[in-house]
Amino acid sequence: MCDTLVATPEVTANGKMLFAKNSDREPNEAQVLVMVPAADHPNGSQLRCTYIDIPQAAHTHAVLLSQPFWMWGAEMGANEHGVVIGNEAVFSKIAPNQKPALLGMDLLRLGLERGSSAQEALGVITQLLETYGQGGNCGLTHPFYYHNSFLIADAHEAWVLETVDRLWAAKKVVGVASISNGYTLGSEWDMASPGLVETAVQKGWARGRADFDLARCYADALYTPLSDSRRRQSCTVGALQAEAGRLTAASMMAILRSHGSGGPDRGLLGADVCMHAGFGPVRNSQTVASWAAELGEQPVHWVTGSAAPCTGIFTPVWMDAGLPDYGPAPSAKADELSHFWRHEALHRQVLMGYEERLGRYETQRDALEADFVRRAAAVGADSSARRQLSAACLREAQAAREEWLRAVQQQPAMQRPSWLYRRAWAGFNRQAGWKERK
Repeated sequence: MCDTLVATPEVTANGKMLFAKNSDREPNEAQVLVMVPAADHPNGSQLRCTYIDIPQAAHTHAVLLSQPFWMWGAEMGANEHGVVIGNEAVFSKIAPNQKPALLGMDLLRLGLERGSSAQEALGVITQLLETYGQGGNCGLTHPFYYHNSFLIADAHEAWVLETVDRLWAAKKVVGVASISNGYTLGSEWDMASPGLVETAVQKGWARGRADFDLARCYADALYTPLSDSRRRQSCTVGALQAEAGRLTAASMMAILRSHGSGGPDRGLLGADVCMHAGFGPVRNSQTVASWAAELGEQPVHWVTGSAAPCTGIFTPVWMDAGLPDYGPAPSAKADELSHFWRHEALHRQVLMGYEERLGRYETQRDALEADFVRRAAAVGADSSARRQLSAACLREAQAAREEWLRAVQQQPAMQRPSWLYRRAWAGFNRQAGWKERK
């Protein structure tokens, strides 16, 4: 379960497009930040995506990606032209294709590599969707199949794109929008594939165009409610609307940390914007990476590269400045040398006494992050200065994290989480080969 949100320049504090996303996947499904340079490719080249080969483009743009370690595609990313995309799993009455095809994450990366604007990226995705289809297993340890929605933005415009198999509809965003794990488009859109309405009519879900509503006609009746997407979308849209005219990158980071239904260990059902895994088949999803972006002449991308933004910190990255050193690429097995798993030492300690342990460093974290935002705004246009600042912020965040870990380890958990919650996390830890740091 994920959430992606956008605020267009008309409603932001500085007139710049804002974008943000939490990527929710299995708790041990580490995500890696990668930067892929622009490249030219010989005629007739083939590209291997996660499961299938397709013809390679003559030229691909430089991209910055946050991707599950095991797949070619990405959950969220940006390119050198200031285009950003996030995707969401959506569930339809039409069963998703289980045969290998393009994953939604593959389509996201292809849109970034081949689209120099938001609308061009949208065209890339929809053309490839119609040609090759979407499908294949999207899960790491548990088979998981779904359709996809996308939020695509550049400095000037943003689009919501929702798909059902090879069918799709897209609507331009004015103001604020968010997508979760449910269809949001109704009877209005700006572009759509042939057959979108006709298919619903043939299946008896609508009488005609006047009666057609995409969400009502196509959304399934089980997984969509279980994803809690309507409540999460209401939370993010409400938060965006409440700050309309004052929205900043820091606002987007704060929304990604939202907990609308209590602490991480509550219940067997439900989901939050900042998602924590728990006990049961519905609670096996965890926010494993987060991203916020401010798009303009020099887009700045605020990334965690780690799980649970409520326990972590965002640091800045610029496309033309390169990535700082995040250590070796992570896998599903614990590795203290990787950035993702080093944060897990703190994150998993906090979960066992959430309120008290997060309280030991949350104020310091917020102050440090605010300082990063201030320094990023003042750094100027020199790419070498931005490169130095990006590396310095990451180093300072990592040093602070070690201090916070020591403080958390000294904080007794006055209210231990439920037995079922502790049992679930003991299982996740065993699967990762996790050994608690002393």
